[in-house]
Amino acid sequence: MNPVILIPARMASTRLPGKPLADINGTPMIVEVWRRAVEADLGPVIVAAAEDEVAGAIEAAGGRAVKTRPDHPSGSDRIFEALNIADPGGRFDAVVNLQGDLPTLDPALPGRVLNLLAEDAVDIGTLACPITDAREETDPNVVKAVVAAAAGVAPGGQGRALYFSRARVPAGEGPLLHHIGLYAWRRASLARFVGLAPSPLERRERLEQLRALEDGMRIDVAFVDTVPLGVDTPADLDRARRMLGPGSGAGGR
Repeated sequence: MNPVILIPARMASTRLPGKPLADINGTPMIVEVWRRAVEADLGPVIVAAAEDEVAGAIEAAGGRAVKTRPDHPSGSDRIFEALNIADPGGRFDAVVNLQGDLPTLDPALPGRVLNLLAEDAVDIGTLACPITDAREETDPNVVKAVVAAAAGVAPGGQGRALYFSRARVPAGEGPLLHHIGLYAWRRASLARFVGLAPSPLERRERLEQLRALEDGMRIDVAFVDTVPLGVDTPADLDRARRMLGPGSGAGGR
């Protein structure tokens, strides 16, 4: 595979307006995410920016950004536009879609999700972590992944996704999985996906990945031991600042 990492970013966040440029100890958050992606060392890293100021922040840090339409309905649509602008000849055959609000991401995780595409039948790779906090089991903001995994869901393993839901699934005794929204796509699978209309289950659950499952696409899931901090609120932002601050071993790069 010849992969590229694409990071969609837009300023119009409802819970944290201007999120990509939120200050983390003197650095815009989108630049911290770009740094984690570069550290993953998988291939080129491009930010798919909806606004000029986001692109400018990345370019000032020495990175590459592609300006995209501001009205895309999803990050998948945004990265597909950016991919075709940056690589119209189709040189990149795999795409890692890294969310722009994961400034403390472990750089090893993009590689974990990309490795799932080593199986030819897999269209999309993603991640999940066993839930250890009982409150997350019934929290609709925590998406649960239902995965067929004969060997269990211990970190380091993997399985095939059967469903994703905001509900507590599956029923009965056993571990539940917190889905992590980091994806690896085959380029052809991404093109197929963005050409589909939103599906009934996608609309009902408000989960884009169900569109792929309803169309018969295969999603495999790698199991990891921690959920990356997603910055959605001012409290999350304060936590990221502490995690990347002096003495953390992660800041100042």
